[in-house]
Formats: sequence, structure tokens, C-alpha cells
Amino acid sequence: MSSGIAGGIADMLGRKNLTKGVKVDIKDKDATIDLYIIVEYGCKIPEVAWEIQEKVKKSVETMTGLDVEKVNIHIQGVNIEKEPKKETAGKEVEQQNMK
Repeated sequence: MSSGIAGGIADMLGRKNLTKGVKVDIKDKDATIDLYIIVEYGCKIPEVAWEIQEKVKKSVETMTGLDVEKVNIHIQGVNIEKEPKKETAGKEVEQQNMK
């Protein structure tokens, strides 16, 4: 049963490998969920973690009827964009030309 819940959570987060980064521990009617995520550079990590915790808790409790005791967020890394977006690169060129 826990792999189904983990798969559902991973699917909700848009993961291709449905159980990668999700661990669910169920005891009786209580669940503890561990999510291992990578965040985008510049995001406010506490806000992102809080939003994920709230949404996952609400979704799992609604879909399964389980009581979610904890949703633990583990930040595994920060994704830094290798190439600047076209829009950003254009502004940088404009600023350099104005000097």
C-alpha cells in the first residue's frame, strides 16, 4: 500500500520514476512521509518546503483517509541554471551597451 501512496505523491510532484525521492512509512492509520527534493536557485526554501508539506498532507489525508503525522522535506541540492534565459541575456546585453 505504501508504494501506491509514494507513487501518487511522486506523480503529483511530476516525477518520472514514481518512487524516487519519496518514502512513506505507515503504522496503523498514521503516515510519515519523507520527500527528497532539489530546489531551483533563488527560491525561498522555507516557503517551498512549507507549501509542499501542506499540499502533500492535505492530498494524502483526503485521498487515503490516513492521518499524516509528518511530512519531512529533505533538500538534496540546488539546481543552478547553466545558461541564462534569453530574456535575461538580452537585458544584460542592453545594460552593457548603455555604459
